[in-house]
Amino acid sequence: MKRTIPLILVLLIVCGAIDAQKKFNISSPDGRLTAEVTVGEQLTWSLSHEGEQLIQPSPVSLTLADGEQLGPDARVRHAKQESADETISSPFWISSEVRNTYNELAISFRGDWGITFRLYDDGLAYRFRTSRKGTLTIAAEEANFRFTGDRTAWVPYVKGGLGGDQLQSSFENTYVHTPLSQIDRERLIFLPLLADASEGKRLLITEADLESYPGMYLTPDKQTPNTLRGLFARVPAAVEQGGHNMLQMRVTEREEYIAKTEGSRSFPWRVCLVTDNDASLAASDMVYRLASPSRLADTSWIKPGKVAWEWWNDWNIHDVDFKSGINNDTYKYYIDFASEHGIEYVILDEGWAVNLKADLMQVIPEINIPELVAYGRDRGVGIILWAGYHAFDRDMEEVCRHYAAMGVKGFKVDFMDRDDQELVEFIYRAAETAARHKLLLDFHGIYKPTGLSRTWPNVLNFEGVHGLEQLKWSPESIDMVNYDVTVPFIRMVAGPMDYTQGAMRNAARGSYRPVNSEPMSQGTRCRQLALYVVFNSPINMLCDSPTEYMLEPESLEFIASIPTVWDETVPLTGRVGEHVTLARRSGSDWYIGGITGWESRDMTIDFSFLPAGQYEMTLFRDGANAHRKGADYRKELRKIESGESISLHLAPGGGFAAKLRKI
Repeated sequence: MKRTIPLILVLLIVCGAIDAQKKFNISSPDGRLTAEVTVGEQLTWSLSHEGEQLIQPSPVSLTLADGEQLGPDARVRHAKQESADETISSPFWISSEVRNTYNELAISFRGDWGITFRLYDDGLAYRFRTSRKGTLTIAAEEANFRFTGDRTAWVPYVKGGLGGDQLQSSFENTYVHTPLSQIDRERLIFLPLLADASEGKRLLITEADLESYPGMYLTPDKQTPNTLRGLFARVPAAVEQGGHNMLQMRVTEREEYIAKTEGSRSFPWRVCLVTDNDASLAASDMVYRLASPSRLADTSWIKPGKVAWEWWNDWNIHDVDFKSGINNDTYKYYIDFASEHGIEYVILDEGWAVNLKADLMQVIPEINIPELVAYGRDRGVGIILWAGYHAFDRDMEEVCRHYAAMGVKGFKVDFMDRDDQELVEFIYRAAETAARHKLLLDFHGIYKPTGLSRTWPNVLNFEGVHGLEQLKWSPESIDMVNYDVTVPFIRMVAGPMDYTQGAMRNAARGSYRPVNSEPMSQGTRCRQLALYVVFNSPINMLCDSPTEYMLEPESLEFIASIPTVWDETVPLTGRVGEHVTLARRSGSDWYIGGITGWESRDMTIDFSFLPAGQYEMTLFRDGANAHRKGADYRKELRKIESGESISLHLAPGGGFAAKLRKI
């Protein structure tokens, strides 16, 4: 439901410009957040929370290729406010329904363009819009975030880059906790970014509804202190095949503009979430709310689930009478394992197609995909195929048609490692093509999600995360435990994460080392179990070897039975970089997962969130010696009533996981 409210300031506009500047104000539905938009020599916005300014007036504009600027010296034609309170169906999300409640200010300017601001109780979003004929070439976008002081931020720097180009990277790195004044000016920052906004308040910057436009990076403004400004990759002018196994397209030359696009459109949302409760960030759905509605009329064929995955464990199974590796015998073993334990999918990761050919029609002789698909179908297990970016893109329609007809359920597409306009258009084209053939997609080697899983619900997962795969090769100095208690408040705000948890070799502090063929996690076993609750991942990998899981039947039973999408999510406790606990509901069953950093922690879990009644709880908690041996845990069965509390001790790098079934 929407209702239009006339602005008093519209009368001033009609009567003529009394002042050189015009100011518009808008507040959130609960009144705690307010924004002021100023139209004058510059077009600026500012943001306050409970009367305290968090973002100072920050200029925004679009510059077209012919030099025209949309922003400075704008002339207002009209403005209006609307309020909305609606419910969005979200069947493959962290809740089955999302409430979308906001106040909106839409200002239209002479020259057939405008800007829209939305205020939610949990943040602000703005976007440009144009209504011109033909096409527009965007030379630059100005996006500024002027903090009110030298705030401390959690900064994800771009790491590496194809050919040394920071605009061609995997969007995977840990966070550097640093004041704004000490951010490295030579390194780009990818989104999302979280910063202190004032005492006890956080502000997260990201974007939503990114379509036919480049993604936004951040960099310190060299002229204005405490300011981060947007930076955007220019459109590729020339690319060459290369990179990982000749599966990437390396940009060798760029145009002088960032986008060439339709003249009548809405541009991506620039998003600022605000909170005085860290835990709320771990259950945020703001990006989902801002995304374009679903473009699929029928989603009944989309089946989230868990995946028996072979790449992380290096196809390393034992106690079999065949040589394990990339061959049908090995994959039949994985299928049998998945079938026995109710795991919905098996993935064939890199290696099933002939190497260095970037051709998904060339399959190695050791693999017979029709045979594996049929074998899986008979046992209720679907097959997902890994695909390098260029191999998938070069003949996308035929690849999707061929493998869908064979019975393959989807693709894990990898090594895009860019977010310029050309690449963003690729993932929309891939989503649409795959959907026509009823194929699921998991985008790996990709930028953060911006709501695509609402627009194209067959896109279930995104990487853009420093996932567990890093511990196959990372030195001891990489702190994954600290990352795990940081990423739910930052990257996960943007959407689902292909983190790929589930390790059965669990290293207490000081015991981790990289072992490619027998990798381990940092932290305890219960931490790994908890991550299946804490992390949002509709296609969720079981990263370890079937033979390792079968040695751990209690852990396997919990992991294999856990849902991957939810009817309800309740954030219980959390503090960035320290700990997080979430409760999620599927049907009438509840799951709780909590993790801590390297500091041991005594926690009290309050069950007041549960509907009235008595519950049978299956609890996995750290064992008495989990601080020395990460795999040490205890499984307990107990009865809990709504409103009760229990105390738990979490070991350093530890966690707990619980399932509650109503009696």
